[in-house]
Amino acid sequence: MLLNSARQIVTAAKKPFLSVVRHKAAYEGEGKTTVRILNQDTELGLMIDSYSTYGFRLNNGVTVLGPMAIFSKTVLSWQVRGSYEITEESLRLFKLLEPKIDLVILGLETKEREPLNAVYRAARSAGLNVELLGVEHACSTFNFLNAEGRSVAGALVPPLSVEPSPDDMLRAKLHYNNLYQQRIT
Repeated sequence: MLLNSARQIVTAAKKPFLSVVRHKAAYEGEGKTTVRILNQDTELGLMIDSYSTYGFRLNNGVTVLGPMAIFSKTVLSWQVRGSYEITEESLRLFKLLEPKIDLVILGLETKEREPLNAVYRAARSAGLNVELLGVEHACSTFNFLNAEGRSVAGALVPPLSVEPSPDDMLRAKLHYNNLYQQRIT
């Protein structure tokens, strides 16, 4: 009986294996689309979850009050109060670091043009590659480049005002008033 089982296995091994599934589904195999939530992956380093007029909340639960200098694994308080205080001296920190920072993302209020020109001149004098963006876009750009493993730093100043989106309003309403709670009549 054992000999028959062994012959059946050998005979089966010589036959081509036919899969029960004739066609792969579009979502199977190589090239499969996946979604990865960057801010929840702590191996990628520090990420910015949110910002307010007071500061920033990071993916590790830390809240940074006021302006900050953020790197892949470190965050520092940055002692500037606005774009008018950004000088070659205040940007020198980003030039001194090893390994060299490829890009500094400056997140500022972008309403007034003249202070922004002064910031560009200061960055050029400091010998830095900078990208000047509004705070919201600066946060997402820093997160993306940091997740890619690029040598990037963020220099962010909290905005003077934040316009809530309809989504923000709904989240606040859900948080403070349980919309799904049934009334007892």
